[in-house]
Amino acid sequence: MQSNQPRKILAIDIGGGTQDIVIYEEGESPENFVQLILPSPTAIVADRIEEITRAQQGLHLSGTLMGGGRCVRAIKRHLKAGFPVTAEEEAAKTIKDDLEKVKELGIVIKESPPEGYEVVETKDVDLETLGKALALYHVDLPAEVAVAVQDHGEAPPGVSNRYFRFEHWKSFIEGGGLIFELGYLNPPDYLTRMKAVKKTVPHALVMDTCAAAILGSFGDETVKSKQGESIVLVNIGNQHTFATLIKEYRIYGLFEHHTRLLDAQKLAALIEKLRKKVLTHEEVFEDGGHGCYIAQDAPDSYVFVGVTGPRRSLAQGLGFHMINPYGNMMVTGCFGLIETVKNRK
Repeated sequence: MQSNQPRKILAIDIGGGTQDIVIYEEGESPENFVQLILPSPTAIVADRIEEITRAQQGLHLSGTLMGGGRCVRAIKRHLKAGFPVTAEEEAAKTIKDDLEKVKELGIVIKESPPEGYEVVETKDVDLETLGKALALYHVDLPAEVAVAVQDHGEAPPGVSNRYFRFEHWKSFIEGGGLIFELGYLNPPDYLTRMKAVKKTVPHALVMDTCAAAILGSFGDETVKSKQGESIVLVNIGNQHTFATLIKEYRIYGLFEHHTRLLDAQKLAALIEKLRKKVLTHEEVFEDGGHGCYIAQDAPDSYVFVGVTGPRRSLAQGLGFHMINPYGNMMVTGCFGLIETVKNRK
């Protein structure tokens, strides 16, 4: 029997600073969707570890691989303060994919916590806590879930993470570059962070945060009006800057760099070279970024540039359009996730 209830989709876009949440409800205007900007899981885990450090207790990590950044820095500070850390194998890969390198930091791989150690669970998605919080406002979690995370992938031994992640993007463009195809119900085995999300939420669609933000940019009225043209869309995240040559829903070229290594002048120069299709992989990679790749059949003319992301102020004054889908730039990636789920059914 077909339900007459309006379709609902929970979209969670997990970044290095925040996790951005939207609940899509069929028939409702996007401006009225339930929307939340909360601290990212890595920030929450880091806060808990810092409490344990202040209490001068041992730390045991249990759970799945999750986003690193702030929580990994908290783990290293705990060790530096002279307090022990043990970790289960899955959780330990939050620190590094290579467990031998994890051990070199002084972390002991152990599948159960030693007596007296405080246990911290590592995971990117916590639907139980979110459900409890929303229940206070009489909001139920939808059955359909989509999650975006930034996934370097697990590189083979001796291969740079930066290089390996960019090979993923290059293969995607060479395979046709249709952005919806970056949403996975069954992600490739090398995308281990997405695989970890699937362990926590088996029915979720998963997607890279960069791709979700680019797709969600079409929720902006000005960007949508340019959809039939060849345009440049840029997501300036807290950690990564991702710029694309795109027409309709096909990505013809892109570069990815680390936001901390960019200023307005460098960003403008990179975008200008991308527009002219003269930016090289070597130029970006040797500057500490991931790289650049442009398809041979990429169109020639790119006039419009739109910018989104929590660090988009980096592009302020450069004359680019500031993307603001449905009045809230911070949930651009969520709208990309929602469109990906809707495109599948």
